[in-house]
Parts: sequence; structure tokens; C-alpha cells
Amino acid sequence: MSEPLVAAPATPTGNGTPTEPTFGNGNGNGNKAVATRSTSGEDSIFSILYTVGKKVAIVGSIYLVGYMGWSVAWLIAPVILSVAREQLGKTSEKKRDIAKASALASEKDVILARIDELPAWVYFPDVERAEWLNKILKQVWPNANHFARTLVKETIEPNVALALANYKMHGFRFDRIILGTIPPRIGGVKIYDKNVDRNEIIMDLDLFYASDCDINFYLGGFKGGIKDFQIHGWVRVVMKPLIRSMPLVGGLQIFFLNNPNIDFNLVGALDFMDMPGLSDLLRRIIVEQIGNVMVLPNKLPISLSEEVSAVALKMPEPEGILRIHVVEAKDLMKKDISVLGKGKSDPYAIINVGAQEFRTQTIDNNVNPKWDYWCEACIFTTIGHYIGFSLWDYDQTMPGVQNDDELGRASIDISSVIKKGVVDSWLTLEDAKHGLLHVRLQWYKLTADPNDLQQILLETKLLRVTTMSSAVLSVFIDSARHLKQARSSSKPDPYLVCSVNKQKQQTAMIMRDDSPVWEQGFTFLVSNPDNESLNIKIYDQKTGNDIGQYTYTLSTLLKQFNMEVIQQPFQLQKSGPESKLYMSLSLRILKAGEIDKESDTLEQVAALTRSSSVKTPEVAVVAPPSFKDTQATSKRLSTESPISEEDPAVVAKISPVLSASTSSEKPISELAASVLTHRFPDSSNSAGDHGLGRIQLSLRYSAQRQKLDVTIHKIAKIPLRDPSNIPDPYVKLYLLPGRSKESKRKTSVIKDNCNPVYDASFEYLISIAELRQTQLEVTVCTQKGFLSGSSPIIGMLKIPLDDSEITTQSGLNSWFDLQPEMRHD
Repeated sequence: MSEPLVAAPATPTGNGTPTEPTFGNGNGNGNKAVATRSTSGEDSIFSILYTVGKKVAIVGSIYLVGYMGWSVAWLIAPVILSVAREQLGKTSEKKRDIAKASALASEKDVILARIDELPAWVYFPDVERAEWLNKILKQVWPNANHFARTLVKETIEPNVALALANYKMHGFRFDRIILGTIPPRIGGVKIYDKNVDRNEIIMDLDLFYASDCDINFYLGGFKGGIKDFQIHGWVRVVMKPLIRSMPLVGGLQIFFLNNPNIDFNLVGALDFMDMPGLSDLLRRIIVEQIGNVMVLPNKLPISLSEEVSAVALKMPEPEGILRIHVVEAKDLMKKDISVLGKGKSDPYAIINVGAQEFRTQTIDNNVNPKWDYWCEACIFTTIGHYIGFSLWDYDQTMPGVQNDDELGRASIDISSVIKKGVVDSWLTLEDAKHGLLHVRLQWYKLTADPNDLQQILLETKLLRVTTMSSAVLSVFIDSARHLKQARSSSKPDPYLVCSVNKQKQQTAMIMRDDSPVWEQGFTFLVSNPDNESLNIKIYDQKTGNDIGQYTYTLSTLLKQFNMEVIQQPFQLQKSGPESKLYMSLSLRILKAGEIDKESDTLEQVAALTRSSSVKTPEVAVVAPPSFKDTQATSKRLSTESPISEEDPAVVAKISPVLSASTSSEKPISELAASVLTHRFPDSSNSAGDHGLGRIQLSLRYSAQRQKLDVTIHKIAKIPLRDPSNIPDPYVKLYLLPGRSKESKRKTSVIKDNCNPVYDASFEYLISIAELRQTQLEVTVCTQKGFLSGSSPIIGMLKIPLDDSEITTQSGLNSWFDLQPEMRHD
């Protein structure tokens, strides 16, 4: 059996440049491996100097405060901040140590030590073990250092330097990059074999990397370092296209679907000085730039065969557009501190779709803000992708430093939006004592038919927002040839900037090359292709001079076959006579996705009533269940339809509404009034086994997000014992055992209704191990019960969450019979 690899530290050469690390098998043969660091004495001296310097800084600050006669607050505030940062640092360091120990241990040790957080393959049959892959990674890891150095130096370093330059901090560069000896671990592999193109293979890897890396960098005249770098998330690997010659796969696309969890420790002079906000700013920028390389829509493409062109592998291929409307929020937490105690908040919302981020305006001093904010996100994959919302209380601070208080988070699976076409929902905020967020989402697929343009233009005109798009332009910048010289002494350092309206994208800079090859793709949202253009400029990075231009009118692309131009040369303007730009263009028109056909027509009428300006009582309509619901297992309490054989009187009342819903002759208020009879229960005995009514729920658990989604759709046949006292029902949720306040969720109250419709979604952050041992307690209450002296509980039930159907992609959607009130355990 081979012994584990050990790496010698990089040693400086005569010119100060570190040499490559050497790897050995620890037996003293061949290149002798260094088992211990010869610089341990130097590290000890540095540690002593660090401690002494820190004490001197503290004593000096106290002396300075007394000498200058300043207020004691100048001393207390930094001390409190320092203590808080130290405690946070200790907590983060402990987590990193635990993660590193898990990465070094064998799979058996990890399972025995953390039985409550088992790998995904233990519980999910579609997630497979990957120990074979971990053994391969361990074998090839020493060689990965060279690839990582190239990636960091050529991609991440210039972007970090550019971001820091916006804050007047210059001179950032990496000095040494050593990944260490601990390879990444793969907790499980999931292969998709349904709804996948036959020309590609898609798999997800549960990646966890807790490294012993040694990375040094310079910022201005200061030297810093990164230690204990960790990253955890689901990595998608797309193998496409499949070819008929070896290696059978033309290329790879590697990326994170959503932002992974990233943590690392800053060391060196920058951490020693602990400048206010500097370390936080640097940390945030580094995390952002990693996301700009590896988080959708950004991908890391790797070509495996010369048969496959760069366009086929690197051309952006959006599947559709998600139009997002953040309407409002209500009952947010109060985070500001005023003279009289807790004030209100200054909330704003951040929307994340992979690496795409949008931010609403800030509403001052309001816990019930109304943003009415619109944005659009390109969706490049619909499997396992979600949109995240986070609410923050704005606090004035120095630029680049995150000091705002979080007001809660929520998320929605993009696949559910695509299935329904349109989603209009109130989301309960996680990690918050209370608060709801109102969002509307609509899915638009993409077509290559120019005849669809007028329809989407007409639709966007009806919106009061003029910034919405009607098409998507994909641009692939391949290369340029024979650029003019910006300097007489050397070739240019060219980079290209392309823009559509106010949207700008920029390629990487190529050093000293008048025929650069970029091979980069970009995506632009287009408001109207008939009157917009793609503007391209090429600059020399050293002088900033313009060395080439080109303008392409998008109306020309509408007339091309399939609205595409593939690898065409274009003559550059303001450049040499032989200067050409090679690029590919593709235009796609937005077309609204189909609305879920299973949604009931009467429910749409009720939704229109609630959203109309005419104030009418809320409408609640009960539709017969689908065939799938009637096939529910014995675990579900009953399979009766919530409305059994419909009475002729009921049909007579529903039919005019259905016919009127397609006509504009009657106002919405009249349509609603004709359906109000359904506020009362039907005369048939379809109120469940206990006569307390039935409730329709959807339960779905996402392994990637570690979240349980619970949707309360509607309640049918609440018994009406007193016609003069119609119930005001609402639903409460708790997780058992425990019934803690943190697990409490509650719908809104619907007045005077025996068949209320909620369509309220709630989320729980819970591990799969906890899910198997948890029950969901559902309680239907009436608000009038508190005033009448009787029990407010109409009915309740407990649902075990160990049902395997909950963990499937479609989840569990069924009707449940309400049971009499049960005593708490």
C-alpha cells in the first residue's frame, strides 16, 4: 500500500520567486520529501512579535485616548468591536478545524462522528457513493496545483485587482499559490437520466473542500495570506457534446448552480493591522470573483476534443427568462434603535439567481415596505436551480463594508415556476421572528420565430415598467486579427467591451498580441430588436486608446436564418484595413410559458377578485382532486373527493360563472358574488371521516438546499354548526417533537369562509437526518373561537415526514382529513 503524499514548502530562489512544491511518498527515496518545516523557529518568532505588537497597539490606543482627552466612547466602542470579532473568529476557526478533520478522515470515521449529517447517498437512491472518485482525486491532486495557479493568476487576480481599484486600492497580486495536500471530497454523485438531451450527460457532485492551502498576496505595500480555505456546494458537470471518436465527450462545463458556502482565514500584515472594514471588503471581493468564474451563468469550459468548436462549448445557451416582481413585504422585524427603544427598519431586498444579483430601492423607516420592483434573470438550467430572496435593514457605513442587519430569507424552486407558468405568492421569511414577502414570477421560454416579436412587444407595453425585455441576444467573441498598434514600441494589450443600451460586458485582457483569441460568450436582454444595436469597442489596456470598433444593428439579425450568425468575420472600423473581428450572434424572442392547465378557472376568478380595485368578499372555490390524489396511500386519511357528487343546484351556480369568466360583459365583482355560495359547505357528506373538513397540502424536500417546502393550498368542507357564526379560519404549522417557536408558521386569516384558499408556502431549513425523525403538525383554527369562549381549534393532523415521496422531485401533493383536537405530547 502506498503511503500518503506529503508536500514540501515552496523555497525561494535567488530572485525571490518561490519554486514549485515537491511531492514524495515519505520513504526517503527519489526526490527527498520534507516531512517537517525548517522554518518553525521563524514562525515562533513571528508569533511572539505578533502578540507583543497587539498588546502595544492596545496600550497605545488607551494612552492616546487619555492624552487627547477624548470621550471614553472612543475606547469602549473599539474594545467591544474587537471582542465581538475575536469571538466570531474563534467560532469560524472551530468550524474550519472540524471541516478539515472531516476531510482528512475516512468515510467510515466521518459517518460515525457525524451520524446526524450523513452523506446524501445514504438517504437518496438517486445519489450514489463516490469513494472511487475521492481515491482518484487524491491521486491526481498534486498535479492540480499547476492548473489552479494558472486559473487564479489569469482569471481571478485581474478581476480582484479591478474591483479593489474601485475603492482606490491598487497593486493587488498573488505571490504564491499552494493548494496543500488535502484534496476535495465528493459526498455523492447524482446522474440525470430524465428530461435530458441525448447529446449530453449531466451530473451533480456534492463537493466539500477544506484545504491546508498556503496562498500569499500583496495589496499595495502590504503582504497578506489566505489560510484554511473552504468551499461547500453542489457542482454541476455537463459533458457535451457527445461524439463518435475518443474520448467520446467533446467538452466539459463545470459550474455551481447557486452560490456555494465559502470561508477562509486572512493572515499576515493586513489581518494584523485589522483596518476598519478592510479585511471584510477584501473577503467579500474575493468571494464575489470566485462566483464570477464558477457560478451560473458563469461556467468553466474545458475542451476535450479538437472536433468540437469553441462556439459549441462556450456559446451562452439560456433556456428562458424569469421575470421577477418584488411587490411588497409586511410585518418585518424592527432593527433600528431610536431614542424610545426599537425603531423601525430601512428595508431593501436582494434577489439572487446564481451569480446574477438584483437589489431593490431602500424604503426608509417602514416595516411594511412597498417596492414594486421589477427585474429579469436569464436562466441557463432549470434542474436543481432556485431563486433566493434576502431582506436587509440598511445601515449607513463605509463603502464596501456589509454592516446591515438581515431581516430574513426565502427561496423558490425555478422548476416550480416553469411548471405553473406564473407564481404569485406570499413567502414566509426564514431566520426571522416574523415577516412575509410578496413576489410574482413569470416564466418566458425562448423561440427562434421572428413572428413572436409583436406579441411580446404588445405584452410589455401593457406593463407600467418600460425596462422589460422582448428578446435575448447571445454573443460569442471568438478572436480579432491584425489590430492596429496603439504603441510604436510593442504590440497592444487588447480587451473588448460590448454593450447593448446600458448593459456592458468585457473580455479578458490579452498581453502583447495584435491577433488575440478571447473565446468568451455574453448574454444581453434586448427591449426591442427593431431599434437597438450591439456596440463593440476594442481597447489597449496600457494606453486606454480605442484600437477598433464595430456596430451591428439587431434588426439585421431578425432576417437571418434561425436568427443566427455563426463565426462570421466583421471589418473593424477605426483600425487597420486588414483588422477583422470574428464572432457569433444568436437572437431569441421571449414567449410566455404555458399556465398550468390543472389550475381551476374559478380560482383564477377569485384571484382576479382579490387583486381588483373593487372591494368584494374573498372567494374560495374547491375543485375536485386530480386522479393522482385519488390514488393516495392508506397513510393519507381518506381518498374521498372534497366535493363528492355535485348537486344540480351547485352545478347551476358554477356554470354561469365559467361562461362569464370568458366574457368581458360582467364585472369581476358580479362574478365573485355569484360564487359566494361556495363559502358554505356542500350538503353531501364529503367533509372527511371525522366531519371536520379536509385540507390540501404539498410537501417537498430538496436535498441540495436542505429545505422542506410546505404549501397549504386550501381547506374544504369546514362544518358550519351555527349559520350566524361563520368561521374565520387560518392554519398553524409546527415541527414535532419540540413544537418550538422557531418552527411555528401561520397563514393569514380568511374571514367568513368554510372553504378557504390560501396557496401559502413555507420553508424549513432541516437536515435529512432530522427530517426522518420529524412530524409536521397541522392545526386549523378559527379566529372567532377566541371571542366565543369555545375552542378555536377546528381540526388538526400530524404528518410523518419519513415518506419517501416527499423527497422526490415532484414531492407529495394530497388531501388529508382533519381529525379532532389532540393533546400535545
